Amino acid sequence: MGKAKDAKDQPDAGLRSLDHYANRLPLWRYWPRQKLIPLVRYETPYLAWLQEKVRTPTLDSYFAFTANLGTHTFFMVFLPFLFWCGHTSLGRGLVHILASGVFFSGFIKDLLCLPRPLSPPLQRITMSGSAALEYGFPSTHSTNAVSVAVYAIALLNSPDSTVPPQTNFILQVVTYLYVTSIVIGRLYCGMHGFFDVIVGCVLGALIGLVQFSYGPAFDEYILSATLKEILVIPIVILILVRIHPEPADDCPCFDDSVAFAGVTLGVDVGSWYFTGSSLAWADPLPGTIPYNYESIGLIRTVLRLVVGVLCVFAWREITKPTLLRILPPIFRSLEKVGLLLPRRFFTTASRYTTVPSNLKDTEVYPQFSDIPSIITTIRHPRRRAISIGPQSEADAYETLAYREKRRRESLSGSNRDFPSDENGRPNGGHMLSRKPSKLDQYEHMMGTGSPSASMVEEDSNIPRSSPLPPPQYDGTSRTEEKEVFSQIKKPRVRYDVEVVTKLVVYAGMMNLSLVRYFTESSLILRI
Repeated sequence: MGKAKDAKDQPDAGLRSLDHYANRLPLWRYWPRQKLIPLVRYETPYLAWLQEKVRTPTLDSYFAFTANLGTHTFFMVFLPFLFWCGHTSLGRGLVHILASGVFFSGFIKDLLCLPRPLSPPLQRITMSGSAALEYGFPSTHSTNAVSVAVYAIALLNSPDSTVPPQTNFILQVVTYLYVTSIVIGRLYCGMHGFFDVIVGCVLGALIGLVQFSYGPAFDEYILSATLKEILVIPIVILILVRIHPEPADDCPCFDDSVAFAGVTLGVDVGSWYFTGSSLAWADPLPGTIPYNYESIGLIRTVLRLVVGVLCVFAWREITKPTLLRILPPIFRSLEKVGLLLPRRFFTTASRYTTVPSNLKDTEVYPQFSDIPSIITTIRHPRRRAISIGPQSEADAYETLAYREKRRRESLSGSNRDFPSDENGRPNGGHMLSRKPSKLDQYEHMMGTGSPSASMVEEDSNIPRSSPLPPPQYDGTSRTEEKEVFSQIKKPRVRYDVEVVTKLVVYAGMMNLSLVRYFTESSLILRI
């Protein structure tokens, strides 16, 4: 009997994936995850119903395209323009709120490891394949968009605002349209649930308000700091990077957090250094990059931006491969004396000889080779990918877990006895014969999809979610698990030196290229 009981308590070999998060996460992280998972599943049929009701080809293209305006890649491309055009304080403020949004939303994502709503029944509409590889809670798009909107609206309504009334009104309307498009678009595109978006909006609003309230004081601290005081910033950033939670799956959230940590480090330390140089203007604020449109004009302004972009790309194209060559031997030496604390999913230097030079990253800042594809996306905004089925490890584990949940419910329901009425018919009979509603049909589709994706052009028909018959749940077999994971694109091997490389590259991009070298080049060119 004892052996039989022990065998019964042991999970089947095919059910090991169902214990994935229980085995990978400590109890204090696993417990809230298990409490929130039912909410994610409960929302999914309603999201599918909403998506089915309102989808049109035009809205597909609109929300897929506007989603790009909420990514950190978009902000990283256009943030330097603010510095180069003399809006140093605004640029620094946006860097702080966006870096905070990316870091803290990624922190929560990796802490709780909550999946996105299942597909099917949802269809995921996106122009970025890497977005679906992250966990779903909270929505980083919503965090970024709301934080920027709250900060912008607060500045426009501030008594210190010098924007003309008509321009102020137009900017506020554009801001509200922007944030509404991003937030609603996350629901429409099937990328997030209501809870993901709500918490993302709350987090973004808090970040925007904190920056508006305390940003000037923080800027004053940076610009007037001594060497010892400014060293507090890199120390705090390194501590935050170190305490970033280890995810249960290979999620790129940490990479984005490290990149923006480097951006913050570069902007703050660079602003401190640049303020003390003879190149900086003290008006309207200390540390302002010299720029005056009346004296420079349009042509030299464009040339100024071109020089800045070239500086950014040159810095990264030179620094990144150099660091990937020289850091591995250093890391091996540090590893021998136990000074490194490796992260999960990052290969330690002792396990490889060299780092490939053609690493394909989900870079925050696009590579020079990505420019043609970016231009193509802008020229053809109606092109988007519609994906049905699991796309990430988190999706696959949630698919298998939901199948097992339905299997257990099916077995439990098959043995359930309903009380009889006075005619001898079971009281539950009307429930069994009731025609399934749309929500029931969507619920039955959860966990049934196979990974697939297709590019949809302007004149293509949208594949609609069609109700499927309730699947038969015969248990999660090893073959089934292997089949689900075999169709998911495996993440590439990541190396421990990439963490330091990202910090140095992105800090340098904002520090050297955007502040000192760019300004010196501009003065040499007399622009």
